[in-house]
Formats: sequence, structure tokens, C-alpha cells
Amino acid sequence: MSVIEVRDLSLARGGERVLHHVSLSIEEGEVLMVIGPSGGGKSSLLRCLNRLEEPAPDTVFLRGQDITTIPVTTLRCRVGMVFQKTAVFGGTVAENIAYGPRARGKTLSRDEIARLMKLAALDADLIDRPARELSGGQEQRLAVARALANQPEVLLLDEPTSALDPVATKHVEASLQSLREQLGLTMVWVSHAVEQARRVGDRVLFLDEGRVVSVGAAQAMLDAESADPRLKAFMEGQEPARAKAGPGAA
Repeated sequence: MSVIEVRDLSLARGGERVLHHVSLSIEEGEVLMVIGPSGGGKSSLLRCLNRLEEPAPDTVFLRGQDITTIPVTTLRCRVGMVFQKTAVFGGTVAENIAYGPRARGKTLSRDEIARLMKLAALDADLIDRPARELSGGQEQRLAVARALANQPEVLLLDEPTSALDPVATKHVEASLQSLREQLGLTMVWVSHAVEQARRVGDRVLFLDEGRVVSVGAAQAMLDAESADPRLKAFMEGQEPARAKAGPGAA
């Protein structure tokens, strides 16, 4: 059974369709990279997976269960999300990491917080640092540690490195890959960067105009010689030619 299965998902916002009949499956422990032009529906798809956007019933399933039947707070613990811009709360790094469990009446010990920081490759010496004094890369690793505090089965990553310099990007990528190896986490990672998709993805999904254009193994998908023409145009920094065909499917 797939960890996440999406079946014929469409989404409208403000009277405009932003996702068209999307179907895909995400397997245990894999990193699925979602790439495509701006406005193509990548973040909307991601937000449907933990009900930040409400999908129609019987379109998104977590381990076979329709996610619209799972209480939202429970779902968002099981399917955590790290955003492009981290929301850093007032207080220390430790207080930020403990936020989710504390909201559910659970207290994390300093040892537990330190363990989460280590998993996210965040220096343990920062545990009492005011969170708003962290660098951009440290903030992103804090966001990962905060998501891990809820013991997720799936981590959704919405362009987590797009605002970082190359060195910070490398550190965040390394910490996420280490997490995957240590915890077997399943990840769905939205990115504009083709080379990042090549470095860290197992599979790549190319989304354009809210439709799945193609999906497959990362190295094969991103082979410029065999790529779909729209994907090839995207990889070359050109505007993809718009297809006149019907909705895509995984």
C-alpha cells in the first residue's frame, strides 16, 4: 500500500481551477520531487496533502484512509510541513521545537529536544538561543526539528532552500537526506531547481498548469535527450509550450 495516494484530484480557488485530475502514488521512504513553472500548482498540490487546502472526499489517502476523515490536528502531526519561509515564534529554539507537543499537552525534555536538533543537524549549543537570532539555514533546520517533534510519517517540503545561499542549501539538503536514511521518512519536496531534483529525488513529478505532465525515476526523467518537450523547455529555462490535450495523469 502506498503511503499517500492521490486519485483524480481537482481543486478550484476563486472560481479558477488550479489542479486538474491529478493522480499519483507516493511510496514508503521515497523522496518525490515536484517541479514545474511558477503557478503550475505545485504548492497547491502539497497543501492538499495535509488539508491546508481542502481536497474533495475520496481523492487523497494516507495509508489507505481518506484524509478528510482524519481530524486535521492528527493529520498534520502525521503529515508535517516545512514552508519556504519559516514561521519562527518568539522564545528560544527549545521552545519553538516543543511548540507542537506542548499544544497537545505533552512536555518534551531537554534531552528529547536535543535529540531532535541532532536529527535536523542543528547545533545543540543553540538550544537556548532566541529563535529569531538564527540564520536562514538554521531557521530551516529549526523548522524541520519542529516538524519532527510531532513524529510525522511524511514530510512535505515547500521550496525549503529557495531563499538560502548555496552553502546553507547544501547543509539543509544533507540534513534532510540524513533524516530519510535514519528515520525512513517519506518526503514530498517542491522545488524550482532541476539540479536539486537530480541530487536528492528518487522520482520526479513535473506539474504544469495544474496537470501532471510526466512522472518517473529522477535520473531518467531529467535526461535532456529523452525528456518530455515541456519538461525539456523548463529545464532549459524556457516557457513550456502549452498542450491542448486533456488533463494529465500520473
